Amino acid sequence: MNDKFLKLDQEKRDRIINAAMQEFAEQGYDKASTNKIVKQAGIGKGMLFYYFENKQTLYHYLLDYGLDMALDKILNEIDTSDRDFIERMYKIVEQKLEIFKKYPDMIVFIGTFMLSDQSNIPDRIVNKYEELQKKGLEKAYKNIDYSLFREDLDVEKVFKLIEWTIDGYQNEIKARFHNQKFSEIDLDPYRQEFYDYLAILKRVYYQ
Repeated sequence: MNDKFLKLDQEKRDRIINAAMQEFAEQGYDKASTNKIVKQAGIGKGMLFYYFENKQTLYHYLLDYGLDMALDKILNEIDTSDRDFIERMYKIVEQKLEIFKKYPDMIVFIGTFMLSDQSNIPDRIVNKYEELQKKGLEKAYKNIDYSLFREDLDVEKVFKLIEWTIDGYQNEIKARFHNQKFSEIDLDPYRQEFYDYLAILKRVYYQ
């Protein structure tokens, strides 16, 4: 955390964070311009580097901030009361889309980070991202009603097949998005495609 930056009033901090996230999200780290960030935020460039040592320090702060926001706004809002796994998957996607509408720059920024080369990112941030993914999976697969699956099948193996299918689809989507600008990707066709796969899984494995 940057003490100087945290002493700013919330409105000014939000302006700087939003301007920087938007620029990094649209341009990626290498092409992002600090001149555009300060212009959008309405501050002097000297002040930006008073709060942050350099562009990299700013970027790493935003990653920390964005991942913490993702934990708070996405992971903590996953509803595990619906024990129907397929229905839960539908709801998780819809929850993510609602968050996307509320915090578009933050979500695009995190998406850009996910598709980027992470070799130069500090271990603590990579570890935080991996922990976020791990906790998300644990919550998504927690407290499932196995009685909904067909009785003539080995339920544990069926659920593992479904888990592998969804994980494999997510990896394929990440590969499709490789070298694309996350801000320019239309997510709606992928949402519908995912829903189609969920419907097939339900027809095959549910009673």
